[in-house]
Amino acid sequence: MREFTLDPLPPEFDPAAALRQPRRWLITGSAGFIGSHLLQALLEAGQYVVSLDNFATGYQGNLDAVRASVGESAWARHRFLEADITDLQACHAACAGVDIVLHQAALGSVPRSLEDPLRTHAVNCTGFLNMLVAARDARCARFVFAASSSTYGDHPGLPKVEDRIGNPLSPYAVTKYADELYAAVFTRNYGMQTLGLRYFNVFGPRQDPQGAYAAVIPNWASRIVRGEPCMINGDGQTTRDFCFVSNVVQANLRAALVAADGPRHEIFNVAVGQRTSLLQLHELLVENLRGLLPGLQPVPPLHREFRDGDVRHSLADVSKARRLLGYDPEYDVRSGLRLSMPWYVEQANADVGGLAGKAPR
Repeated sequence: MREFTLDPLPPEFDPAAALRQPRRWLITGSAGFIGSHLLQALLEAGQYVVSLDNFATGYQGNLDAVRASVGESAWARHRFLEADITDLQACHAACAGVDIVLHQAALGSVPRSLEDPLRTHAVNCTGFLNMLVAARDARCARFVFAASSSTYGDHPGLPKVEDRIGNPLSPYAVTKYADELYAAVFTRNYGMQTLGLRYFNVFGPRQDPQGAYAAVIPNWASRIVRGEPCMINGDGQTTRDFCFVSNVVQANLRAALVAADGPRHEIFNVAVGQRTSLLQLHELLVENLRGLLPGLQPVPPLHREFRDGDVRHSLADVSKARRLLGYDPEYDVRSGLRLSMPWYVEQANADVGGLAGKAPR
């Protein structure tokens, strides 16, 4: 299926300047890790935001943190809907009067999708289709959505380039690829503008450090602080392109605001373009945590079997996003970890488990 391409971006494009024009945005998954950062960025920029979450994996504490950060005046420009994207009526209500959709809501985690593929499909495919239909019916100007690097599957090539993918390795990967196909079909048949952002291992503050499906960086940081061993799947030479959440916010705003006329469908990698092995990551975490906790005595990591459905190596080519969106990641894994560590330490030292008592409702 051919893509509807965007013209190259003029070098003078400035998202900050584009944000001076007030718009009405919808963020799905706003109580989640990435969604809450997008919510904060838009409210700080003077925008009007409707947001939606069902608290299946999101946290009330993330919304509370945004409110405390932006202040009551900015928070008054936000309307929150507690709803589920598998409910088409709720999706229509959320999209009413919206200019731009930032669709982040999904059920993540490869292991979870292997254990419960039906639920993963319901949220990531049916829920996604509901959102596309609702955005189409509301005539939203643009639909930007969270895609996934898992779509590359077993393709051995490095770095990963948007138009070369392999066979999916998990139900989760299948659902995220299906989202891209649905978006392309809606562009072709209904004239929509749909831009998918393939995230590569995003990390940062507000990311859940607990639970069976916690992402590796917050989970390991919490374990190291508590004097517990980190669990490495395989030999530790598995590599990932870790991307700090501020880079993801930048990519979303650029994708949402870049000038484009008529039907458009594009997929972009969102990452840094650097490989870090799991063993290297563990060393970086210990190094950063020792800077905050001088008496820290980390326990050596433990190795276990490779995990089903995992990609062995991941590295993104971000040249397309640079060329068409002007995307320029400001933070590499080292600088992103330095900014994240105080939050991870605070969570690990919290008196109550989970996100300091801010678990999903």
